[in-house]
This record gives sequence, C-alpha cells and structure tokens, in this order.
Amino acid sequence: MTIQTEGWSLIETSFLPEQIHHSETIFTIGNGYLGSRGVFEEAFPGEVRSTFLHGVFDDVPIVFTELANAPDWMELEIFLAGERFGLDEGTLLSFERQLDMRTATLHRQVRWRSPKGRTTRLTFERFASLEDVHLAGVRVCITPEDYEGAIEIRSGVNGESDNLGIKHWEWLGQAVKGHSARLHCRTRSTRVELAMGFLLDVTAGSRSARISRWDVRNHPTLAASLSVRAGETVTGLKWAALYTSRDGRNPQRLLNGALRGLQAQDWDSSHARHVQAWQKEWDQCDILIEGDPEAQLAVRFNLFQLLVAAPRHDSRVNIGAKTLSGYGYRGHSFWDTEIFMLPFFIYTRPEIARNLLSYRWHNLPGARQKAWKNGYRGAQYPWESAGTGEEVTPTWVPNPNDRTNLIRIWTGDIEIHITSDIAFAFWQYWKATGDDAFLLERGAEVILDAARFWASRVEWNDTAGRFEISDIVGPDEYHDHVSNNGYTNAMARWNLTTALELVHWLREHHPAHWNKLRGSLHLQKKELLNWQHVIDHIYIHYDPHTKLLEQFDGYFQREDTDLVRQADRTESVQALLGIEGVSATQVLKQPDILMLMYLHPDMFDAETVRANYEYYTPRTDHTFGSSLGPSIQAIMACRVNDPAACEHFMRAARADLFDVRGNAGDGIHGASAGGLWQAVVFGFAGLRLLPDRWEITPRLPANWKHLRFHFYQHGQLQTVDIRNP
Repeated sequence: MTIQTEGWSLIETSFLPEQIHHSETIFTIGNGYLGSRGVFEEAFPGEVRSTFLHGVFDDVPIVFTELANAPDWMELEIFLAGERFGLDEGTLLSFERQLDMRTATLHRQVRWRSPKGRTTRLTFERFASLEDVHLAGVRVCITPEDYEGAIEIRSGVNGESDNLGIKHWEWLGQAVKGHSARLHCRTRSTRVELAMGFLLDVTAGSRSARISRWDVRNHPTLAASLSVRAGETVTGLKWAALYTSRDGRNPQRLLNGALRGLQAQDWDSSHARHVQAWQKEWDQCDILIEGDPEAQLAVRFNLFQLLVAAPRHDSRVNIGAKTLSGYGYRGHSFWDTEIFMLPFFIYTRPEIARNLLSYRWHNLPGARQKAWKNGYRGAQYPWESAGTGEEVTPTWVPNPNDRTNLIRIWTGDIEIHITSDIAFAFWQYWKATGDDAFLLERGAEVILDAARFWASRVEWNDTAGRFEISDIVGPDEYHDHVSNNGYTNAMARWNLTTALELVHWLREHHPAHWNKLRGSLHLQKKELLNWQHVIDHIYIHYDPHTKLLEQFDGYFQREDTDLVRQADRTESVQALLGIEGVSATQVLKQPDILMLMYLHPDMFDAETVRANYEYYTPRTDHTFGSSLGPSIQAIMACRVNDPAACEHFMRAARADLFDVRGNAGDGIHGASAGGLWQAVVFGFAGLRLLPDRWEITPRLPANWKHLRFHFYQHGQLQTVDIRNP
C-alpha cells in the first residue's frame, strides 16, 4: 500500500489475497446510517461481506445481541463474452483501489485477462450518500480491449446474508418489475423490518441493455446484457435504497417513494450533492498537517472512520467499538465512545455529540435496572451496550486454545467506571457548548443518577475510617478483582462532586426545573449530605513522598517485570504469561493513573504528573496492550516534554492503516481514531479550554511545519493555526 502525499487518498496498488480482511476494513464506506465493508462488487472467496445499519440488532447466543448483517446491496456479477469476471481466476494485469476521503468515494481500476485470454478494463465507483443516507450507489465501466461479444451484469439484493454463519433475517416478500427489484425482510428476534430495493441501468453509448428479471426467493435479481465491440465501453449503474421500521411504521412505502424518485437520478448530480455534504463536514473537522505526509494521511483516515460511523439523524444509537466496519465486539458500545470518540464530535460536530449522549439518556431505564439487580441505587451503566441499554457483555466465551473449556468474562460484572465516564462526557459537552437546554432536559438526570449509584456502591471500612470500592477491574484489564483502583475511585469522587455542583447550579439558575427533577428522582437533603460524606472519605492511595498514586491496592507489591528486555516480542504480555501470570506483575494493559491525570489536569501539579508518568510508562504494554492507550500516552508525553510523544502518536496512527495489532480485519479501532484527534489537539497543539477563552502550548514534532484545525467553543467556531519556527 502506498500513501499519496497530499493526504486525502488511501491507495492500494496491488491485490494481496492474504490481506483481504484488513483491506475490507480500511476501505469501508458509510454515511452514519449504514457502513459497508470494502469488499469487491463481484465477490471473492473467503471475504467478510457485510453492511451494518445503526441500531439494527438481533439476538445471538453467548454475546446476547449483535448488529445484523443486512442483505447485500453491493453485488454485481459480471460476465464477459460468457466468462465470469473474478480476481480468483484469470490473470490480474493491473490493480488499483483508492479511497478518496475528501469525497467518501471508493474507486477501483482493474485490467484483467480471462482464462481464455480476453483482456478487459473495469473501473468501479461506490459511495453511500451523505446527502440522503438511505441511498447508495455503485457504477462500473467495462471496456473489452481485444474481443467483441456480450457483456452481462447481474445484480440483486441478496437476503441470504449472515453473521459469520448466523442468519438474522426472515423473508417477508419481494417484487421484481422493470428496472427495479425490492426485498422485504425482518430480523428474527427483534422484529425490525427492512425494505431494500434497487434500480439497474446498463448502457453503451446511446444503447440500453435488455433487462431480464430473476425472481429468486430472497434474492430478487436483474440481468442486463449488451453486445459490444472491442474498445466500446459498457456502463452499469446501480442505485440502492433502504429503510427500516426504525425510520417509520411502513418502510415499504418509504422505499417505494424513494425508488420512484431514483428513476430520474443521474450519477453526477447525486454524487455532487454527496460531495458537497462532505465538504461541509471537512470544513469543520479537518486537520491540516504540513511536513509529515504519513501523519497527515493517518489523521484524516481516522477522522474519516469516525465521520462515516457518526449518526446524524438518530439519537437512539451509539458508535460501537469497531464502528460499522466489522464484527469485532458485535457492534456493542463501551466507554470508547464517551472518553475517546466523543471529544472529537463535541468540538467539531456538537450536533452529533448530542445524539451520542442522548443514546445514554434514552437507555437510563436499562442502567437503572442493572443497578437495582445488583442491589444498588441510581443508574449503573452496562460495560457493553447495544439496542436497549441492558448489559450485553458475555459471561463466558470459548477458549480459543482449548475449545473444551470456557473463559469467564468479568468486565460486565465488575468494570464499573463506565458510569462516571458517561457522566463526565455529559459534563464535558455542557462546558464546551454551554448548551443549558440539553443539560436540563437530559444531562442532569444522568449525572445525578450516576452519583446516586456511586454513593450506594462504595463500602465503609470502619477500621480505616474511609469509603472503599472493592472487587472491580479498572480500565487496565490485565488486573481484575482488585480494590480501590485509582481511576475508578477518583472518577466516582468526581461524579459525586460534580453532581453537588450541578444541584447548586440548578437551585440558583433553574429552581423550577430543580424542584421538578428533585421530585422525579426523589432526592432528599439527607441523600445529598451523604454524597458529601462519601466525597470527603473515599480512599485514593497517594504517597506524598514519592508523589505516586497507586494503580490499585497492592499494585506496588506485585512483580516488577522489565519490558525493555521483551522489546522484540510479537504479542502481548498477557498472551506470553497468561491471564493469571500477567496479573501477578506490574505490567499494565494501559496506565489508569495517567488516564485520570489526562482527564483532570487541574487535579494534579506538574511534579505529581511527572512522577507518575515516569513510573507507569515503562510498566505499560504500549505495543500490544490496549489500542486505547497510545494516543493518551502521547498527550501525557507532551505534557512532560518527553520526545517519545511522536512514537506513541504514530503507534496509534498506524493501528488500522498498517494493521499493527493483527486484528484490523475485525473492524476499525474507533477509540484509537478518536484518541488520535485528541493527541493532535490537546497534545501537540496543547489546547486548553478556559471558561471564557482558550490558549495553546504548542509542542509540535520537529518535522511538522504547519498545523491547523477548527473547534467550537460555546457555539463559536475557532481556528488554531500553528507554524513551527
């Protein structure tokens, strides 16, 4: 793969079948409604062919629920003088695939010699419209070089799609008429209806192809054929439209209206509107980096992946850890959204941030139910969340090394910091935007109910005279069933403190709303006084002599492993030592204390930050630990003027582009993508937001000649423009 120097295009100049799944992920296209992996229109053996729709989940064993792979809209089966075109046979004479991120358009150019020796040039274009999120299109131009004969294109809507062997859709009906075909289906358990249809038009100059209709059950198909001479070009154009019952009560009616409108649709004007919509996105979201072509491309690539997954018209969906680009984590959402992805949207596309936060507000009932089941009050948000806000973390999963045994997954039970992470995200949004209405209508309820959970979750240690939180796992998942994780306890205290600040603000500025909210939540003065008691007595281990905060109780007593001696390893320390083995050491998947210091810079003085940075950095599995860590590590490196900031930044930048962890085929690392934006803005640019102004402390890499980006503060678009001396 090569990198184009102007930084807008991702280009693949050779086809490597052994890397097909990685390529499928990084060439994903989408529009915030759907995401389609970068598979070939004509298909290829072993591909992972999928299109995911936001919010369309269905039940599945073990992991409870997953995004259902939608019927395939992309397929184009091509026959050249009777021979089927496919890269798994014949001879590939030239190949180039290009993702133009400025226009969110996927291009592919192929020159192919068939098994019988016929040579053909084929050019493919594909996009999912940002101007009309229910519309997607694919165009192919086919030119025979040294033969004449029939060029045939067969295309349909394939309802036989599955999720790696699990089928989620049941057939309800279909129709094939004229140049169009449609399919009506429904998810088996959640009963979400989908109406998907398409139009097919095939021409050569002024001639139109003859259309044949194949009404195969669950795969309505059209076939178009034209006879051409050598050098003559056949153009096939396919428009697909899709609606679900999440869009309206009658998705078939919505589809029928869309198909009627598509009859007059032409590629150039539709694509131009799509490009114009993307230009507006980039005008607000782009980051310009001059002097480092790789960093420029990587940043735009990662921002593109966030933007194609961002729900613009739906406040009941979230961005899963793997966006809409793969089967990893089954489309479930984690703290990845609120802590890593959301800041990008808060400061560049606050409307999208509102939607993402509204998802958590809509799912308050599920969080309250989880707290109640566990014997607590308030709202305890699930570690993994999907359509309903209920906990969907699997309890047991098969052991990949021993299928006769299962592995217990504890995160859904004891990784509880996500509740304060979500409250933090609401507060961060409000501080950045000044959106009082959203805080009043949605945010306040979440923050207060989250605080109520923490006040009921802490445990009083009578001997020590303090509140503690036992038997948990922090963000560092190499160590579970620990007590008093520094990040978790400090975030719980922050949540309670902020909730009391919010109560004071509501009383002073919106007394009527406070009275209404207090009544609906049954908040009493006694409970608020207890919150303050917890704040004053919650335990956070801090040594004033070393200035170290302990990762969790007993961490300093665990085996101190020298990671420098393992620099040539090719897998994580957990994979080398095993789950129990790595837990006995001080090796971290990610440094929770440094994450805490990043989120709350005003809590700690510079000496404390440096002491903890120097202690925890060499004990962190930066390369093969958490994909969430490198971007934050880069920011903290900037704050202590560590030149290693660039190394950590590039580790995050290359995560998916170069598949450095070997798992990009499962989907984009959304948290890493969001963290990369933060590393540029809050790390290298050193942006600091104050109540009435902003300031920067630039620490640009030596080869960065120019950095420019935009962000919103209280509704006003600001520009940061930094030039390296």
